[in-house]
Amino acid sequence: MPSLRDIEDAAARLRHRVLRTPLVFSPYLSRYFGASVHLKLENLQNTGSFKVRGATYKLLLEKGERALKEVVAASAGNHAQGVALAAREAGLKATIVMPEWASISKQEATRGYGGNVILSGKTVAQSLKAAEALAGKDALLIHPFDDLRIIAGQGTVGLEILEDLDKPDKILVPVGGGGLAAGIAVAVKSRCPQTRIIGVQAAACPSALRARRLGKRVQVAAGPTLADGIAVPRIGKTPFKILERHVTALVGVEEESIASAVLMLLEKKKILAEGAGAAPLAALLEGHIRVTPGEKIVLVISGGNMDSPLIGRIINQGLLRNGRVMRMTVGLEDVPGSLAALLSHVARLKGNVLHIRHQRNVEGLPINMSRVAVEVETRGFDHIRKIRSALKKAGYDLQGPLQQGF
Repeated sequence: MPSLRDIEDAAARLRHRVLRTPLVFSPYLSRYFGASVHLKLENLQNTGSFKVRGATYKLLLEKGERALKEVVAASAGNHAQGVALAAREAGLKATIVMPEWASISKQEATRGYGGNVILSGKTVAQSLKAAEALAGKDALLIHPFDDLRIIAGQGTVGLEILEDLDKPDKILVPVGGGGLAAGIAVAVKSRCPQTRIIGVQAAACPSALRARRLGKRVQVAAGPTLADGIAVPRIGKTPFKILERHVTALVGVEEESIASAVLMLLEKKKILAEGAGAAPLAALLEGHIRVTPGEKIVLVISGGNMDSPLIGRIINQGLLRNGRVMRMTVGLEDVPGSLAALLSHVARLKGNVLHIRHQRNVEGLPINMSRVAVEVETRGFDHIRKIRSALKKAGYDLQGPLQQGF
C-alpha cells in the first residue's frame, strides 16, 4: 500500500498543478446535527472532482520514468475528465472509453479537456476491458482506483484536511472503488490515528459493505442510483486491504437520503454536489453515524458533476417532499372571474402560484365546469394545511394533489 511518504511526495508534486480545495465550516449543519461540521469541497476541484489528483500524480511519475505518448482510461464521468485534463497538461494524448449510456454532458466535458472519447460497453467493467485492449504495449492504462499511485494522489485530500483542522474526530468519505477512501485513510491515520474514517456507499451498490461482511471482495449487482460515481460493483483489491485496516466503519445510504442531501447542500450552503459527493451528508441524515455534541466531523464532498436535468428533478421532488410546494386540483364554475377569485384566495394566504393548468374538455366533467390544476410554493406542511383548510371553507372542491400534468 502507499505510505505517508508517498502521499507527501504527491502533495509536493501536485502543488500548483491541482487546486487546494477549501475546508469550510457549516454553521447550519453544525446546528442541525449538534456537532462541528466541516465540508471538504472537492466539487470545486479542477474538472469538478478529486479524480484529477490521482491522475496527475500518476502521469507525473510515469512520464519521468519512461517515454510516454498516450494514455488510455475507462470511466463514465469523473475519472474520464481527470485523466483527460492530466494528460493534456502533460502533453500526452488521452483516449477515454466510456460506456454507451454515459451522459452527453460528461462526454462533452471529457472532449473539452482534450480526451478522445470512444463509446464501448454496457457497463464500466466492459469499457475497462475495451480500454485494456486499446492500451496494449504502447499506451499507459490508468486504472480509476486500483493503483498505488492513484491512491497516493487521492490521499492528498487527507493531508489538506489535517492542515486545516486539528485532530478531526470523524471523516466521512464516499466509497466506490475505494481509491479516495484508501488514500485519505492512509494519510490521516498515519498522522492522526485517533480520527475515525467512515466510508459511505449507496445501498443500491454495496460492494464494499458486502466485502467487509464476507471478508473478501465480491461482485454485486448495481442498481440505479443518484450516486453513479460510486456505483462500482467490485471494490478494488488494494483499496479493500487498506479499508480493512484503516476504515472504522462502512455504511450504506438510500436514494431518498442522497437526494435530500443534494438539496440541503444546494439550498442551505449553495454547494452543488453530485450524488456520490452528497453521500456523507446522507449518512448523517439517516442517523447511521453516532454524533457526539461538539465533535469535529468532516464530510468529503467528492465531486459536483451532475447533469442539469437531474438537478431539476431532485429539486422538484425535494420541494414536494419537504412541503415547499403543494399541488391541488380544483373544480371551478366555468364563468368569467372564477379563476381570478381562486388565485386571489391563494395570494391572501401568502401562497406563490408557480404553475396553472386550466382544463375544460375533461371526460365526466359537467359542461358548466372546468378543472384547474395549481402548483403553489409554500413555507411548509403547516402552510399547506392552512391553504387547503381556508379554500375548503370558502367552498372550493379540492380534488386532491396533482402528481402529473405540469
